[in-house]
Amino acid sequence: MGLCITFQDVIAARDRIADQIQATPCLHSHTLSQLTGSELYVKFENLQFTASFKERGALNRLLQLPAAQRQRGVCTVSAGNHGQAVAYHAHRLGIPATIVMPRHTPFVKVEHTRSHGAEVVLHGDSLSEAFEHSEHIVAARGLTFVHPYDDPQVMAGQGTIALEMLAAVPQLDLLVVPIGGGGLISGMAVAAKAMAPRIEIIGVQAESYPSMPAALRGEQVACQGNTIAEGIAVKSAGRLTREVVREWVQDIVLVSEGELERAIALLLTIEKTVAEGAGAASLAAVLSSPQRYRGRRVGLILSGGNIDPRLLASVIMRELVREQRIVTLRIPIADQPGALARVSQVVGDHGGNILDVFHRRLSTNVPAKSATLELSFEARDAGHAASIVTGIRSAGFEPTVLPP
Repeated sequence: MGLCITFQDVIAARDRIADQIQATPCLHSHTLSQLTGSELYVKFENLQFTASFKERGALNRLLQLPAAQRQRGVCTVSAGNHGQAVAYHAHRLGIPATIVMPRHTPFVKVEHTRSHGAEVVLHGDSLSEAFEHSEHIVAARGLTFVHPYDDPQVMAGQGTIALEMLAAVPQLDLLVVPIGGGGLISGMAVAAKAMAPRIEIIGVQAESYPSMPAALRGEQVACQGNTIAEGIAVKSAGRLTREVVREWVQDIVLVSEGELERAIALLLTIEKTVAEGAGAASLAAVLSSPQRYRGRRVGLILSGGNIDPRLLASVIMRELVREQRIVTLRIPIADQPGALARVSQVVGDHGGNILDVFHRRLSTNVPAKSATLELSFEARDAGHAASIVTGIRSAGFEPTVLPP
């Protein structure tokens, strides 16, 4: 039996949604290319109106609903981006929409979904629990379910990304694609392999949610834990999508939380663009094994930019700590006037910027005439930070650099 979608399905989807979807840019990143040793081209799907590629598949599905189903309305389940896409285009098309989301979905995604006129139902602590609840709503209200990934029309819509990428850069050697349930990589693989049979397709999942590799092996694995890439934190891969992945995807790599955070920070500082965790997964994969991609033309899909501002701020600060542009020291000092000022003077003389100071005078694990100073400072880079620490040591103190 053949696969559930064909190249012609993707072509039809492109023609169907073309005048209602942003044809996002696919641009060469000079700096990221230098950093990784490969020729990187970034597809900026975070520039869609709802800041995610999900609009393509959702719209392709909604446009094919019969009039009676449109009138009754649709329901879906989502960690955020698919829900926003369905809500936005359903509202445009005059279709009532109900979106079921896990209770802990980032606030920004919940509010954006509501702003598009949809009814948002928060239920359960996971996507699987939200799925179960959506089934009850669909049955009770007679709604049409718009699956976030395991639907041929949704897959075909997502595949239009590959059409645009290969039209912009026909010589791409491989595509690196985030995987949640598998709708995006399935549609893109079908389209890309038809246009460029020798192209390599590599999928990316978070280490804590390796659902697609497990599904291909016929295994059940425990997918759990907090991940910054909640958009691809799917416990069970799609039944339709896994067959497409089995046929056309050459490999699936897993990336750590640290690699995802670094990719978010690099896209912000180098490309001046905001990526959510799932949106940065493609770059994280290249950063994790740059030798695999060195010298090759690589297409990355920045699949979405819906990240909570507080989380983004935390990622930025954590990356500054990793880069040793923010350093925290623990310094024993004499509990006497001027000791703190001497340390501060050294930091200032070396061009450092003190961020905060905690002066422990009452700790019982140091002598009564001593104190412990915990000081965080900002430096230009790791070398500058090291020179500041050396300066403090040369001034007669014994600083200990606290680990990140």
